[in-house]
Amino acid sequence: MEEKLKRYIRFIEETERLKSVVRSARTSTGRRESTAEHSWRLALLALVLRDEYPALDAGRVLDMCLVHDLGEAYDGDLPAVERPDPALKASTERRALIRLASLLPEQAARRIAALWEEYETGLTPEARFVKALDKAETILQHNQGANPADFDYAFNLGYGAAWFADDPLLRTLRRLLDAETARHIER
Repeated sequence: MEEKLKRYIRFIEETERLKSVVRSARTSTGRRESTAEHSWRLALLALVLRDEYPALDAGRVLDMCLVHDLGEAYDGDLPAVERPDPALKASTERRALIRLASLLPEQAARRIAALWEEYETGLTPEARFVKALDKAETILQHNQGANPADFDYAFNLGYGAAWFADDPLLRTLRRLLDAETARHIER
C-alpha cells in the first residue's frame, strides 16, 4: 500500500503544475487565472447546479470537472480565442494526460483517462453538461475579469453555444451570460 500512496502523491505533486498554467482570462484584479483556478470554479458551478440535474451522476460530473484540463499540465492552455486546431489540441492534451496518469496505479490511471476521454468526446449527458459549464465558467470569467481595453467580448457570444442548446436551464444560463456579455460590448 505504501508504494500506491507514493504514486498518488507523485501524481498530485505533478498536477501542481496546473496552478502555474495561465489562461487568457483575467481575474477581477486583472491577474491571469490559472487552469487550476478555472477547474476549481467549474467544479463549484457544477456543485451548485447539482440539484437541478438529479438524473446526472453527480460524482462523475465533479470528477470530469477536475480532470477535464489535466492535459494542459505540460504544454499549457491553448486559448479558445486563438481558435487552435481541435485535432492538434486534443492529441497534445491526450498525450499529456496519458503521461500524467501513468504516475498513478493502473486502476486509477484508467479511471482518470476514461473520464478525460468521456469529457473530450462529449457523448454522455454528464460530459455534455460539463462541456456547457466549462464554456459558461470561461464566459463568466471573461465578463467578471479586469480585462485589457481591447478584449474581444464578442467572442463570448458564439463560444461553445451548441453545448447549451439541448437543455432549457442551460439555454437560460446562456441567455443570461450573453446578456452580460452584450453589456460589456456596449461599454
